[in-house]
Parts: sequence; C-alpha cells; structure tokens
Amino acid sequence: MNMRLKRFLLRYYPPGIILEYEKGGYLRTKSIDLLDLTPQTNVEELVSEIRQVEPLITESRSEQVRELVLRLQEKQGQQDHHRFCFCKELKAHILPLTNVAFDKSGSRFITGSYDRTCKVWDTASGTELCTLEGHRNVVYAVAFNNPYGDKIATGSFDKTCRLWCAESGKCFHTYLGHTAEIVCLAFNPQSTLVATGSMDTTAKLWDVESGQNVATLTGHTAEVLSLCFDTVGSQLITGSFDHTVAIWDVASKSRMHTLIGHVGEISNAQFNWDCSLIVSGSMDKTSKLWEAVGGQCVATLAGHTQEVLDVCFDLSGQLIATASADGTARVFSATTHECLVTLRGHRGEISKICFSPQGSRVLTASADKTARLWDVQSGTCLQVLEGHTDEIFSSVFNYEGDTIITGSKDNTCRIWY
Repeated sequence: MNMRLKRFLLRYYPPGIILEYEKGGYLRTKSIDLLDLTPQTNVEELVSEIRQVEPLITESRSEQVRELVLRLQEKQGQQDHHRFCFCKELKAHILPLTNVAFDKSGSRFITGSYDRTCKVWDTASGTELCTLEGHRNVVYAVAFNNPYGDKIATGSFDKTCRLWCAESGKCFHTYLGHTAEIVCLAFNPQSTLVATGSMDTTAKLWDVESGQNVATLTGHTAEVLSLCFDTVGSQLITGSFDHTVAIWDVASKSRMHTLIGHVGEISNAQFNWDCSLIVSGSMDKTSKLWEAVGGQCVATLAGHTQEVLDVCFDLSGQLIATASADGTARVFSATTHECLVTLRGHRGEISKICFSPQGSRVLTASADKTARLWDVQSGTCLQVLEGHTDEIFSSVFNYEGDTIITGSKDNTCRIWY
C-alpha cells in the first residue's frame, strides 16, 4: 500500500518532527522523536540517520527535514530567562480548590473544588467562562482531553465521573459504577477513553463517545491514588495504597505486570515520554525506576528523610524530580540514577513538582504557602512565588512554559506570567 507524505509538523517539547501522511485514503500521523537533540548535534548526520529509518523521507525532502532540525536546535539554544510576574488572583470558589489543569494551548484552565463544581477560566483575562454543575460532592480530579481541548472530565467524591463539553458546559455523560470516591483520572492520548481511579480499589475505563464502562481493572487491595497512560495510549499504570504499581494493557484490559518493591503507599507513578521507563514515588521515602516492558526495578532513588509526595520525568525523559515531606526536592539522572542536585529552601512539605516544558526549570508547590522556581543545572532557587495565605497544593505550567497557575487551600488560584 503506497504512503504519501502530506506535510511536516514541528514539536518543540519534547523535540520531534511529526509526519502527516496518506495511506489507503486515510490521513495518519507518526512522530520522529529527537529526545537526544542538543544545540551541538551534527545536523547532517542526524538527517541521514532519519532518512535511513524513515521511508517517507525521500532525498527531495531532506532539505526540509534539515531546516526543521535547525529550528528545533534554535529553540533549544534560546536561554530560558523568563521571570514570572504575579498577574491575577482569582477568588475561584467559595470552598478550597482541589486541582487545576491547563488545556494544550494554555488559553484556558480548569479548577475543581470542595464546592462541588468545576470552573473553566480564560487564562489571559482571568474571567470565568463557565461553571460545570451537577456533582453532589467534592470535585477532586479534573482534566482536559488534550491536545483537543473540547472535552473535560471531572471525578468526584460522589463516586461518579462526568464528561462535559468544554465550550458550553453541557454534561455529555455521567459515568456510574465506582462504589467509593474517584480521586484520579486521565484521558488516553486519542481522547477515546477516560480512566478513573477510586478509593474502591479499582480503576475503570470509560468510552468517551458512548458513555459505556468498557473495563474494570481489579487486583489492587487498597485505594488507587494515581494513574497515567503512556504517550501512545497502549498501556495504563495505576499506583495504589497497597504499595504496588500495576501496568495494564489497554487493548486486552489485562494486567501485564505488578511492580513490587515499595514498602509504603504509592504517591504517584508516571511513564517517561518514550514509554520505556516508569517512576514511582512512595511514602517509604524512596522513588523507584522500573522498566516498562518487563516490570523490573532498575534503581531505587534514595536520600529523602520523609515521604516522597510527588515524582515526575522531564519531557525528554532524561531527568527525574522528586518532592518530599522533608521540605526538599531532588533531581536525578534517569540514566545514571545519581542525584544531580538537591533543592533546598522551602519551609514546609513539598506536595507537587514538575519540570518546565523546556526542561531547564523545576517548579515546586509547598505547604509553606509558596511555590518556587529552580534552575535544574545549579539547583539555585530563581524565584519565590509568594502571596497565597495557605498551603499551595497545585502548580502547573502551560505548554509553552511562560505561564504558571498556583492553586491554594486559601480558595484562590493565582496566574503568573
């Protein structure tokens, strides 16, 4: 069957080139991930390597690919000197917030709350676009179906998950079936499924179009506190208070591996971009790195003196950040497993951590009422985001990395540009 290349799309974070091509009358896409690209990479060598493995890229297309790689390198060469200024405080809800999330473009974000609603906000103006009403208890987990951004899923302590139209606020489906609070959820990358994790020890998969429950993933013996699809949507991981992480095959809905080794509850678990590794953080004061394919533990990342409350990879998958109740954060190499820097300065536990899309900054949210921005290389604190009057439990970057939202127990969120 012949394939015809239609066009190239550039992906800055993590660096890659997306090919749009026609096959059998259908438009399809595939991506060439350039996770190891640096400003020093030899472009001619890289282009010839790409051509060897990708039949869609013919001799006549090499010049185009060369230009795209140069643009990616140029973007990488731009130094990240952005200083964030406090822009706006939103008195978002009448009761504390639970979680916040951006859409792909960063033009809108959502907040969940103890007041039983989820609100959609315009990032630039700070105006409320709509309120999603209908849950009968705390709205705890919230997500956009990125990259599309036309749907929102909300998970509630009322044991239901709801699917909404992001534009009108209309409720498409109420997913019924969990027997306890829903505390985490995620869309698969194709936006055809929503996964929910619950205090009832199960995770469930729901069909976005029909509203049907397509699978109940059973086997954990305690609450499911975190879940994450891989970047292609073929696998799902669930982290539980039973000290284990499970890897599920989405197509067959079966459990492929159980990651056993932690001796405390799992706080978070995540895939890296190329789906080869999984990192887990635990109340046992350690994080562990696992092979996604075989489920073997390849490293234990130690050093924290109290619980690890959050873990994440940077987008290229080279670095891991860990946040702890001991008030410090750490950055580890995903390849050598050594601790590269320790981030010290917070005066309370750090509950959330994430990398900037560029990977040069780390953002932490703490019980000391501040969020901090750190330089990954040196470990120095570049900025303290102050002004909240209570613990910050959520802090997120938009896709471009030039806007931050912090959410606090003081019932407000703040927008920083």
